[in-house]
Amino acid sequence: MVTKSRVTKETDITVSLEPYGSGKSSIATGVGFLDHMLESFAKHSLMDITITCQGDTHIDDHHSVEDVGIVLGSLIADAIYPLSGVERFGNAKIVMDEACVSCDLDLSNRPYLVYELDVDGKIGSFDVELAEEFFRAIIFNARVSAHIIQERGKNRHHIVEAAFKSLAVALRRALTKNERIGIPSTKDVL
Repeated sequence: MVTKSRVTKETDITVSLEPYGSGKSSIATGVGFLDHMLESFAKHSLMDITITCQGDTHIDDHHSVEDVGIVLGSLIADAIYPLSGVERFGNAKIVMDEACVSCDLDLSNRPYLVYELDVDGKIGSFDVELAEEFFRAIIFNARVSAHIIQERGKNRHHIVEAAFKSLAVALRRALTKNERIGIPSTKDVL
């Protein structure tokens, strides 16, 4: 398990990660909906994740949500690069009742995000626009290229949760060990 901390004037975050775990989690970000999403992310990625965050949530949840994504993404990058002996590409289409969200990703060591979720408003007290901030932070800091696309859905909770789960499953699949591949690039480096 690897651990990383980040302290700013807005947040104090510590994240521990075992990328080939069993999906155990202990999440306390101070943002209830984000805790729920990260517990689901750990479960479906099969990563063991521990997160503590003390943030300026008296202002709003933005800094906590984004900064947790920064630290978690950075830790994922530390754990997987240089990439070797894994599939590299992963995808998943997750259905939650009426909602369906797909994630296709490449552990490319080059960050890029296509994010097409048609949601706004709130889920409880959680501003739905913060989901995009989280995904951008984790993807760019993990140095992954990902397309997270809503195929259908109306319920905000279902759509956002399907997005977290699709990222988790696509990441798990991309990290599937395959020693025959060696370095999964014609460049011989990722």
